[in-house]
Amino acid sequence: MVCPMHHPMHHRGHNACPPGHLEYPMSGHLEHPMSRSSTTRATACSPCYHPEGKFVASASMKLLLAGLVLTLVVGAQAQWYRFPGEAARGAGDMWRAYGDMKDANWKNSDKYFHARGNYDAARRGPGGRWAATVISNGREMVQGSSGRGHEDSAADQKANRWGRNGGDPNRFRPQGLPKNY
Repeated sequence: MVCPMHHPMHHRGHNACPPGHLEYPMSGHLEHPMSRSSTTRATACSPCYHPEGKFVASASMKLLLAGLVLTLVVGAQAQWYRFPGEAARGAGDMWRAYGDMKDANWKNSDKYFHARGNYDAARRGPGGRWAATVISNGREMVQGSSGRGHEDSAADQKANRWGRNGGDPNRFRPQGLPKNY
């Protein structure tokens, strides 16, 4: 966009450029200041180039660019301020499921509690889903390195994904588990 002050039509009838701007030949359209044109009707100053050859953006161009970037960032991350709270509450959901699993001490109930913790955390939003993923993967990585069976770890991860993706945790609920869980 050419500033009206520096537009070639503004210079019709005079060839004076504001201080600090380059004059360059005009042949009916804007040319690059370094071009060597033999056909000249008038001269005008460059709206984009500084005498040392540096690119100079106008204040309105900078403001427009800043507004565009801000719009893109805000539009893409409109809920960014909620993420930390969702993550913290999601981690609390995971901790509560772990505590309930220890409290219940029920045979074959770990998959249910994995699914329930991930389900509750993911319902908090993107932050809760992230917390559930990090905690679940970290737990399985630590337990996997302690010599626990690969099949059991894979089954736990299946329950984790099921819950995180919105599946009903009761799919993994063992028969007879008290209703308060």
